[in-house]
Amino acid sequence: MRVKSLFNLVRQSRSVLSVLVFAGSVFISVGVLAVEPLSVNGNQVLIGGKTGSLAGNSYFWSNNNWGGEKYYNGNTVSWLKSDWNSTLVRAAMGVEDDGGYFEDSAGNEAKVRTIVDSAIANDMYVIIDWHSHYAHTHDWNQAIQFFKRMASDYGHTNNVIYEIYNEPKQVSWSHDIKPYAESIIGAIRSIDPDNLIIVGTPTWSQDVDQASYDPIQGYANIAYTLHFYAGTHGQYLRDKAQTALNNGIALFATEWGTVNADGDGGVNYGETDRWMSFLKTNNISHANWSINDKVEGASALVPGASANGGWPISNLTESGNKVRDIIRSWEGNTPNPPNCNTINLPAKIEAENFCDMFGVQVESTADAGGGSNVGYIDSGDWMSYKVNVSRSGQYVISYRVASQGTGGVLQLEKRGGSPVYGQLDIPNTGDWQNWTTIQHTVPLDAGEQEIAISAQSSGWNINWLNIQSDDGNPNPPDDIEIFIEAESYTYMSGVQTEATNDIGGGLNVGYIDAGDWLAYHDINVPTSGNYKIEFRVAALGDGSLSFERAGGSPVYVTAEVPDTNGWQNWTTVSMTVYLDAGVQNFGIGVPEGGWNLNWIRLTAQQQ
Repeated sequence: MRVKSLFNLVRQSRSVLSVLVFAGSVFISVGVLAVEPLSVNGNQVLIGGKTGSLAGNSYFWSNNNWGGEKYYNGNTVSWLKSDWNSTLVRAAMGVEDDGGYFEDSAGNEAKVRTIVDSAIANDMYVIIDWHSHYAHTHDWNQAIQFFKRMASDYGHTNNVIYEIYNEPKQVSWSHDIKPYAESIIGAIRSIDPDNLIIVGTPTWSQDVDQASYDPIQGYANIAYTLHFYAGTHGQYLRDKAQTALNNGIALFATEWGTVNADGDGGVNYGETDRWMSFLKTNNISHANWSINDKVEGASALVPGASANGGWPISNLTESGNKVRDIIRSWEGNTPNPPNCNTINLPAKIEAENFCDMFGVQVESTADAGGGSNVGYIDSGDWMSYKVNVSRSGQYVISYRVASQGTGGVLQLEKRGGSPVYGQLDIPNTGDWQNWTTIQHTVPLDAGEQEIAISAQSSGWNINWLNIQSDDGNPNPPDDIEIFIEAESYTYMSGVQTEATNDIGGGLNVGYIDAGDWLAYHDINVPTSGNYKIEFRVAALGDGSLSFERAGGSPVYVTAEVPDTNGWQNWTTVSMTVYLDAGVQNFGIGVPEGGWNLNWIRLTAQQQ
């Protein structure tokens, strides 16, 4: 009997410490494994057979003399486990570039083994990453032999995850990536039958939807790589990921950043939180890029930070601080979803913009307007929303719902369950994406409060709710101000974020050229009327901007941006614009570039 076969036997009961072979006899020392096996069931990577997700860190490229290799030691792994509460690390072994595996195979493999051994010793999961952009163009046998060694030496543990192609560039999934992946997977599976294998996807591991249309067949426990950087990638990439999930493949975010896709720029807090909500809701594990002290936004450490862990907060970058907070609070906690701001009524509220929830998931919707809806709703699930009711009275609340089967029962309540404002029966609409609108009238007291939608019975989806005063006189507040940080865009093209010297600090949007644009979605305009709109700008030369509906039409106003004699010499440009009430998507267009933008402010003008 081969030792590997015995390992497989004892792994099924999640127990093994060592196997000793003497004179043809096999002796097994049995103990409880410290981490649960990972397995794929549909679009979920299960942890010990249960839904959940891991949060941790990716090391920088292992390449010699690139700067990040000094952190490839057991002390940093132990510190990430004890101080950051990381459950996952990723050894990013550079392959074809200078100082990588093709140039120094022994040295780079040794670094990987150090991280793997340390992760196992610290009861963590570890990704062994073939960190290449061109793996399918090289001699596949080099990857095959490497992963066979890893599988032979570590495949008996539950800790190890194989990432066989980091970030393919813009190449064909079916013609280029998939054949390579099937070859490497076959080699690994000849030794390790069940540890998780993750496969890169086209366009720097963003086109996960392409893989979902032609997934790898014949092998168990295969997941697909999703990479994103919050400063560059927004809802459009989450929509692609949602398509992949809907098509039934499991995703794993083996690399992500809080900053721009080039690894630089400031932290995009709003988009980072949106991504964390998406990952948590869909049980997608993730590893942040990167443990390094390089002078770039994505680095977790400031230059000169110790190579052996023990980092005080002062040794962490802005990104490092944000990521540490995310990881430390990940297990057993649900991060707040995007747009958890107090909404002034009357307003239309997208269902997925809840402030908190229990049990539900977010998915792409086929309803008019696109975007997302809330689904997978079971009895006892709920979502909550913070609202500001301008005055006490009766309010008509409409709900956009769909159901396949017997329908369900929706209850509107104050968060916590009491008081209950009303219930509605949800009809069978014939399909999860056949939508109808139902409504009732309920009393609401004035003031800021958190309302909730709870499921009294399961089997329905919800896209949005619309809350309007029953008497047609919502009596909006006298002082309405909408403040938008420029870097909190939903989508953009061409721009970058950077640190600002303006009052209040933080970030501004810069590197703005003609034809660039920014979009800000789900902006609640409480009442129709004239608004003073202010743009906080700086420029080295003259430029212009347009304030418009996202997509470019209509254009509400165009403003000249004056030369302020410096990229950080700030001034405020203001004008008047008429806006209709409701939740809207606004855009900033760039007829002439050469300026920076820090914030936008809308203030209602008294009639």
